[in-house]
Amino acid sequence: MPELAPKALAIRLRQQAILSDFGVEALRATELLPLLQRATELCAEGMEAQFCKALEYKPYQDCLLVCAGVGWAADAVGTAIIGADLASPAGYALKTGRPVISNHLQDETRFRTPKLMADHGIRRAINVLIANRDGNYGVLEVDDTREGQFEEADIAFMQGFANLVGGAIERQRAEARLKAAVERQELLSREMSHRVKNSLAVVAGFLGLQARGSDNEDVKAALADARTRVEAVAQVHDQLWRQPSLEAIDVAGFLEALCARLQESAPHHTLVCRAQTVNIPADLAIPLGLFVNELVTNAIKYAYPEGAGEIRITVRDVGADDGAAGGLHLSVCDDGVGLPDGFDPTAARRASLGMRIVNSLARQLGGPLEIATDRPGAHFSLRIAPTMAD
Repeated sequence: MPELAPKALAIRLRQQAILSDFGVEALRATELLPLLQRATELCAEGMEAQFCKALEYKPYQDCLLVCAGVGWAADAVGTAIIGADLASPAGYALKTGRPVISNHLQDETRFRTPKLMADHGIRRAINVLIANRDGNYGVLEVDDTREGQFEEADIAFMQGFANLVGGAIERQRAEARLKAAVERQELLSREMSHRVKNSLAVVAGFLGLQARGSDNEDVKAALADARTRVEAVAQVHDQLWRQPSLEAIDVAGFLEALCARLQESAPHHTLVCRAQTVNIPADLAIPLGLFVNELVTNAIKYAYPEGAGEIRITVRDVGADDGAAGGLHLSVCDDGVGLPDGFDPTAARRASLGMRIVNSLARQLGGPLEIATDRPGAHFSLRIAPTMAD
């Protein structure tokens, strides 16, 4: 194999460096047109050519649109059209998949010279296909008005650019499809949560009608409690579908909105929600919201016989500096009459339905439920494991 002349060797080494740098840009690119523009600039630089253009194939019109380029008239990029038939150098490369070198366009018998190139006085051109698994995107073309020769080695350089562009296009399209699928899934999840909320509101209404139609006070009380809990689940779902994202729900915003709704039903009490901004998944937010709702509702009913008082809801991120493994610490506290003597929330047979629900939710959240007995009022707390809070 003959050795390259020093100048030719320098050109090839320069081309390899340019191609390597562009490969990094292609991997990081998030938008196609800026990447194509950068490809034409670097490709022209590596080829020491005056002109370069990226052509996107428009199958319905069977033509090639100049979507990026360097050296051309200002109004050419984005508007100029080149034929995609076999009589066009770029069209031939597109339709056959074979690179095209034409060093003497004025004497060319295989192809016609497209008007855009004739208007710019182009004498020689080289075209390679931009393709990916989705099909042929278009053509990358380098042109020049000066005498000279494009060589077979130039094809390898340009094809490297075209392959990197094709791969970037494929990746961006795959990411766009994935993003659309995720957005659709989130939309469906929101719609489902919204419909669950509406369905539960209907159930709550039926329970209310049933309670009003009964003469038995115990039945009325049981139906009223059932209605309250159904409405609680509906409220949690109502807050859930309103969140900006279902993938990562902000605990602070979620609980603050839930507490605001609870405050509306207890105007004489003061609900104070202090929650750090921590993101949790939707499947954790539902039991968390129900857990808070149940304890706050119990405090509203029983903590202050005189009918007014403060109820505090706190969520903080527990770090390693607390001597713990991390996660979230949740507490619901009041300064009311406190719990009955000998109160045991784990005694399932003696516990009320409300406490059985609280214990069940605590287990879902990673429990166990803790109760402080060394201070006035009722103080419930729960540590949520980091694996659940992530």
